[in-house]
Amino acid sequence: MRSLEVLAAGPLALVEDLGRPGLAGVGVGRSGAADRRALRLANRLLGNDEDAAAVEVTGGGLEVRAGEEALTVCVTGARGPVLIDGRDAGSHAVLTVPAGAVLALRPPGVGLRSYLGVRGGVAVEPVLGSRSHDVLSGIGPPPLAPGDVLPVGDPVGPVPGVDQVPWPRPADDLVLAAVRGPRADRFEDADVLVHTTWRVSERSNRVGMRLAGGSFRTARAEELPSEGIWRGAVQVPPGGEPVLFLADHPVTGGYPVVGVIVDADVDRAAQLPPGATFRVRWTDPP
Repeated sequence: MRSLEVLAAGPLALVEDLGRPGLAGVGVGRSGAADRRALRLANRLLGNDEDAAAVEVTGGGLEVRAGEEALTVCVTGARGPVLIDGRDAGSHAVLTVPAGAVLALRPPGVGLRSYLGVRGGVAVEPVLGSRSHDVLSGIGPPPLAPGDVLPVGDPVGPVPGVDQVPWPRPADDLVLAAVRGPRADRFEDADVLVHTTWRVSERSNRVGMRLAGGSFRTARAEELPSEGIWRGAVQVPPGGEPVLFLADHPVTGGYPVVGVIVDADVDRAAQLPPGATFRVRWTDPP
């Protein structure tokens, strides 16, 4: 059987695809890979459909053993040591894991979340049309644990003739683009968002990144009714320190949104580990 047996899961390892869109009206968020660009890249290199499920690994520590057949895999996203039976194999490259061999992901030196893609995709049972785990609602396959066996699907197309792609390089001064939020007028100065160097708090996860380094003051005290929230929204609770929502954000919120990080840059934000810093710039709405 084409499969991967989990020997160690590290801090957090989840099965993720591109999520379950279209269900916000019934209270179900999209979820899916926090860095969708990295997931798509792994699937392109392996000849998978772009929505094929992979394993999202936060902070390294994953160890898996190939089943009775050799597997073709690729690790994208955060950059760190990738080992096959203890030998360095490299990330962002198409690799063969022999039957019975152990693949290990060590903690990354660049980025936070790695994606272990496998040719054929991880074929766990979908829930509401997706194989993604949502940490906020608990919907989807549970977080991986030692002893889990992940079935691997059948290949759907040829493998592209690319063996390796460039590794991500950290930006010396990461700047994320944002459009003004629908409630920017609720603050004395919405430009605090672009005049501050923000630090990612240790109290961050796939739901959202708590940001430290600055604070907003409200200009209007009345409360807002709950309204829809989307990926990339920067919401400001009463304490004044903002939260940047990521893949598993709630579908509604009652605090004002000062800005919205553009969709492509949310993937970059999802790779920032606690303690990392970045800035924001205003951009025109699409």
